Amino acid sequence: MTSGHPHNTARDLMNPGVECIAAHETLDRAAQMMRDMGVGALPVCGPDDRLKGIITDRDIVVKCIAQGHDPSRMTASDLATGLVWVAADATVEETLARMEENQIRRLPVIEQHRIIGMISEADLARHLPDDQLAAFCHRIYAS
Repeated sequence: MTSGHPHNTARDLMNPGVECIAAHETLDRAAQMMRDMGVGALPVCGPDDRLKGIITDRDIVVKCIAQGHDPSRMTASDLATGLVWVAADATVEETLARMEENQIRRLPVIEQHRIIGMISEADLARHLPDDQLAAFCHRIYAS
């Protein structure tokens, strides 16, 4: 990223105001929240408001419904995976590297031990130069 570029940190890339689902909430509630917010993933937070993982709409379908489980009986914590995150002041390069290393398309942004935002592929598409976005997509989808 060139010097003086307006998007130098994870905070610059993230979508702020992310809403967590409580770890004890059911997967049907998670699905409703995703629908209402128009998102495909939710961070899962414990009673201390600390990140416990993420659940995706695909997780609900593949790991709950397709396996014959009842989404009104399974909780968000049952499927919470991926305690991968990035600090708000991490560089764009560090952020992309974290996503690539873990082959993930959504990344929570943490500040003072609390989630303050989420970075998705759509955020990257809005903020990164075309060549940097293309390189990221090639690396994350190549494997």
